[in-house]
Amino acid sequence: MIAYAIRRIALIIPTLFAIMVVNFVIIQAAPGGPVEQMISRLKGSDVSATERVSGGTGEFKTQAGGTDTRYRGARGLDPALIKELEKQYGFDKPPLERFLLMMRNYITFDFGTSFFRDRRVVDLIKDKLPVSISIGLWTTLVTYLVSIPLGIKKAVRDGSRFDVWTSAVIIVGYAVPSFLFAVLLIVLFAGGSYLSIFPLRGLVSDNWASLSWPLRIADYFWHIALPITALVISGFATLTMLTKNCFLEEINKQYVLTARAKGLTERRVLLRHTLRGSMITYVSLFGLDFAALVAAGALLTEVVFAIHGVGLLLYQSLNNLDLPTIMAIVVYGAFFIVLANALVDIAYAWLDPRVRPT
Repeated sequence: MIAYAIRRIALIIPTLFAIMVVNFVIIQAAPGGPVEQMISRLKGSDVSATERVSGGTGEFKTQAGGTDTRYRGARGLDPALIKELEKQYGFDKPPLERFLLMMRNYITFDFGTSFFRDRRVVDLIKDKLPVSISIGLWTTLVTYLVSIPLGIKKAVRDGSRFDVWTSAVIIVGYAVPSFLFAVLLIVLFAGGSYLSIFPLRGLVSDNWASLSWPLRIADYFWHIALPITALVISGFATLTMLTKNCFLEEINKQYVLTARAKGLTERRVLLRHTLRGSMITYVSLFGLDFAALVAAGALLTEVVFAIHGVGLLLYQSLNNLDLPTIMAIVVYGAFFIVLANALVDIAYAWLDPRVRPT
């Protein structure tokens, strides 16, 4: 078991390396990079990621001071300035050299400086990470606290009227994405067209630092109520149906029938025997769900509610093609998900002797 755990953890390194290679290639090939954006600012115009001119080779072919450049809008700019911009953003080196330099820096946890915020990327992520962890943790906990009891009740009352109408609610929750629920909640409860009960934006109030600790806690939960509700509504459907199906399968197994034959109460049979038999599934899903929310943040929900987590930071970085920040978030998110997968596999092997490696 220990040898399997070591092998599974060691597999994280080549997996992360492959992810970094793929993402580096994709990001470097994206048009409208930081050099183009800086040129557009110097020229007093905007450039988007779709404004690359195709001249047969997919490169910009404008003339700047008699020297060909690869950038749209560079006409009339000093070629020395263009080279200085390339050097500033690290594009004066070949792609392979840039990748090797990036890998060397990442080994020492040096993710560089944001192109558009003039701050170390590590500091940016450290500021946003607690927010995403907070949202991810509460969303996962509330989702499980709602889905597991609901799934158990649906399994016990399979085919009843309760099972039918809750299934209809679950289908709606599964079909509608979380950000649409977020918009609906804002319209209904955050000063939209109806009530104004909850705050519209942010994770805490502006005067949060001056509040007492009980008021700080209340203010925090007041602000996260709508984002968590939106995420839970769209996330509980799959887990509820999975819980129901697992219980229906476990209820008909021999050990459950034996427990009932011994005279145990239905509550004890469900919670002590059936729930324990389904625990492997919940352990697997809990780690992956939490890791996914922390890794990318609840991107669209964070954007809708202006919650300054990793998701919103990624959205802003993509808009500006802030390459160091994008790559750092991708690596950090990939690490969380790959680590969660490894821990889930180890926990699965430990809990279920049938799949335990020899």
